[in-house]
Amino acid sequence: MKSVDLNADLGESFGAWTMGLDNELLAYLSSANIACGWHAGDPAVMEASVRAALAAGVALGAHPGYPDLAGFGRRAMALSADEIYGAVLYQTGALRAFAEAAGGRLSHVKPHGALYNDAAADPVKAQAIAKAVQAAGGGLYLVGPPDSALSKAAAEFGLPYAREFFADRSYGDDGRLVPRGLPGAVIHDTKQAVRRTIEALHSGAVASINGKSIELGFDTICLHGDNPKALAFARSLRSALESAGIALLPFAQTR
Repeated sequence: MKSVDLNADLGESFGAWTMGLDNELLAYLSSANIACGWHAGDPAVMEASVRAALAAGVALGAHPGYPDLAGFGRRAMALSADEIYGAVLYQTGALRAFAEAAGGRLSHVKPHGALYNDAAADPVKAQAIAKAVQAAGGGLYLVGPPDSALSKAAAEFGLPYAREFFADRSYGDDGRLVPRGLPGAVIHDTKQAVRRTIEALHSGAVASINGKSIELGFDTICLHGDNPKALAFARSLRSALESAGIALLPFAQTR
């Protein structure tokens, strides 16, 4: 049976502010990327998110971002390579501490938002992230776009790499995500998102926002936990995958 991982970015509440239906969403995932307090989340949310993910049998990942709570980590920042290295190592270490305190282990690191997009195109930032993941130890996977600066940096530092596909985001003709501020960047139609995901999984390609075929092999599918339709989307996507004979397993178990 063919398999794929289904992940979501969780733990993005902060203080009295609640985002997403994380506990309900965990029932449909095989991996979770937990915010580490810089773009979202706080120590109490991190601990609760880790324990909920472990109780659901979901693989744990750190989701480090830029120090940008006000902008939810979606604004590019001019951090140096050393600053990015320290930021990623710091956040990964914090999430790992919560995981181990709860009797679990960290499996992967997935950069968040603008840090993810910047590093996908910038070899210097990508190498800083890969260096931090290597320094964190434990055979952690780095998660990022296929055929990107991040994938190349992972290979350079000897890291296992999981290629990611975004089920609810549109791709440009260059194979990169369409910026969120542009029309059509986020896919709100659940049936459309599910259909294109299943087609991409079978064909290894996805249609860009302009209709161009983009080759896109992947190991994990992401849906955004902050999307108001995330729960309905996760339910529909998991059902469609299982109906197509595709098992949901953490990528670390299938590589």
